[in-house]
Order: sequence, then structure tokens, then C-alpha cells
Amino acid sequence: MPTLPDGTIQVEHVWKKFRADRTAPKFYDQMKRARRAIGSGARHDYRWVLKDINLEVPPGGTLALIGINGSGKTTMLKIISQVTYQSAGRCTVQGRIGALLSVTSGIHPELTGRENVFLYGAVLGMGRQTIRDRFDEIVEFAGLSDAIDRQVKFFSLGMQMRLGFSIAAFLEPDILLVDEVLSVGDANFQQKCLKRIGEIVRSGTTLLYVSHDLASVEASCERAVWLADAVVQVSGPTKEVVSSYRAAVEQNASLVTSNEGVVQVLKVEIKAADGGQVRSECDLDICLTLNAPEAYEASFFIGVSQGTAFPMFIVRHNGFFPAGDFEVKCRMRHVPLGKGHYSLWPAMAGHAMGKGKPLLPWRPVTSFDVMGPDLPRLPEGVMVLSPVYVGSDWQVE
Repeated sequence: MPTLPDGTIQVEHVWKKFRADRTAPKFYDQMKRARRAIGSGARHDYRWVLKDINLEVPPGGTLALIGINGSGKTTMLKIISQVTYQSAGRCTVQGRIGALLSVTSGIHPELTGRENVFLYGAVLGMGRQTIRDRFDEIVEFAGLSDAIDRQVKFFSLGMQMRLGFSIAAFLEPDILLVDEVLSVGDANFQQKCLKRIGEIVRSGTTLLYVSHDLASVEASCERAVWLADAVVQVSGPTKEVVSSYRAAVEQNASLVTSNEGVVQVLKVEIKAADGGQVRSECDLDICLTLNAPEAYEASFFIGVSQGTAFPMFIVRHNGFFPAGDFEVKCRMRHVPLGKGHYSLWPAMAGHAMGKGKPLLPWRPVTSFDVMGPDLPRLPEGVMVLSPVYVGSDWQVE
């Protein structure tokens, strides 16, 4: 078999199982488990966390793994970094791996920051002189010049994360694995990390990135894989995969919360005020048909988001809402949305609550498309926090 170039990741038909969680230690449960084991001839129950996973990342490629907690993302990274091994299938990784699988990954708390730099560098296979040459860059990037000779156990969580990322990123691995650690740092350090990730990718390092921050995923990776229920749901260009994932999350959120409120949403209509296609900077007419068991004096909110995590803007109306079926109409003026797919969120809050339920819980109830210009592509390493479009006129004199 020919040797693969450094920086290559090949995952072929990988399966992984763990022993199933034990139930409460009650006598009835123990007897039922014992009877099941005797009848099947098996000693333990297992659950599959990865099922027939296939991935391939070429040298210098960028791949993101996205999905809800428990979908198998971190397990996949641990198999690639050989922290654990697959139950079946083959995982081939060529080259030196820099893995940041947790805040303290590769960091020993009893050693100083300086000692940890040299220890982790040695683990990666770096020579002492090479580590010494990069030491000042690592410390400066982490912002720990005043604390580098202090034991790491006295570092804050953010300081540990900064040190761990700096070591993993500046010792020039062939493959960099990053698992949801940037969320610990402040916004300024997150931007520095994204910029550094862009630099090491341009230098030829392969990146495998796990994050729930879909904005940073789109900014950092060319391709993505969506994992759910231990299998690959969608794989392909990052924008397409993220769009599919957002749509699924939106649908699930709507189903989960459909009966949680006192006031029920019966119908939602969204259209441009002029009757045409919804487009950037147009006036948007929204009409919601609702049903309430009694009259309420309350605040009504409407928000718009891309996906279902954080609305980009919210409008509010305080007033009286009648019992029975009624309509709430809202005209949003000059809506600053670029081309894309968006979710509409209504909510209703007041002093009168029915049987411990909110009047209308905050949830997405429908989605709509906007026609218009694509958002301008930002420099590499700059994170897009919200897809808001603002028209502008320019003049250079």
C-alpha cells in the first residue's frame, strides 16, 4: 500500500460502540438485565455512537463536524487522534497531529506554562531547539508572558485554553484537531484564533474542526459533515450542510414546543408589503392568526433569525389581546436581510399565566426566503456573527 502524504485523513466504514448506561440499581432492573443477558448469551448491552462513518480530508483540507451534543463528533476526533480506537473499520492518519480536544488537552496542571510548552512539543515529536525557537511566539499569542512560569493549576479556565491552543497551533502539526474550545475565550481571542487557523491552513496544515458556532464553521472550513444518530446525515460544501442542519433544528424546535403555550398559533403569513417577492430592504408584512382562551394584556414579540439560535433583531408591541381567534399584524420597514433562508419567532408575555405555562413561548413557527445580494466575503479569519445587509453609497475623493 503506497504511503499517504503528510496531513491526510482517511476514515473508512468506522463503527464505534460503548457500553450502555446502567439504569438505576433497583432489584427489578437488575433481574431483568440478568434474564436478558442469559437469554441472548451476551454479557453486556452496548450502544453504537458511530455507524459506518466515511471521511476523507486531503493535505491542507478543512473539514468541520457539526451536530447536536451526543452525535459522535468528539468520539470521531478521539479515534483520529488515537485517544481511543474504533470497534470496526479503518482510520488512517498520516503526519504529526496537534489535538485540542478539551481545554486542558495535553496540559499537565502541576507543571508550569513553560514546562508544558516543552512537554507538549516533545509529545508532538518536535526537537527542543525547534520548540525554543517558537516559544516566544507561543507565549505572546497566548498573552501569558507574566504567568508563563506559574503552575498551570493556578491558571483560569480561559488562560488554560489560550495556552493549549497556542501550543497546538504554533508547533506546526501536519493535522490540527480543534473541538469546541474557542468558546471559552473572549471575543478578541476568538478572532485571533480564527486568524491563526487561517494562517496554518494556508501553510498546508489539515484542519478538522468541531463547533456549535456555525458562523465560525462557515468562516473556517470549506467542507462539513453533519452527524446525527451516529450516522452521517449530510456531507458537502459547508454552506449547504449548515443550511440543512439549521432547517432540521428549526423543524425539531417547532415540534418540541408546539403545545407549550396557552396561546396557540393557527396560521402565519409573510409577504412583501408591495405584494412581490420578499427581498433585501423591502417592507415586510407579517400576519399571525392566534387563539387565546381569555383576553390578556401582554407584550408581543417578533424576531428573525438565520437558523434557530440567536435572533438578529426583535420588534415588540404592548397592548390588549382578545379571547378566541384574533390576528396580529406587523409591518417591518426596510428589513436588513441579505439573500438567504430565515426563521420567524413570535412570543407573548404578560402577567396572567395559565396553569404554569407561558402565554406563547419563544420558538420558530415558520421560515421564509429573501432574494437579494449575497453578503460580501470577509477576510479570512473574520467571523460573521449575523447575516445583516445594509445598503450603502460610496464615494472616494
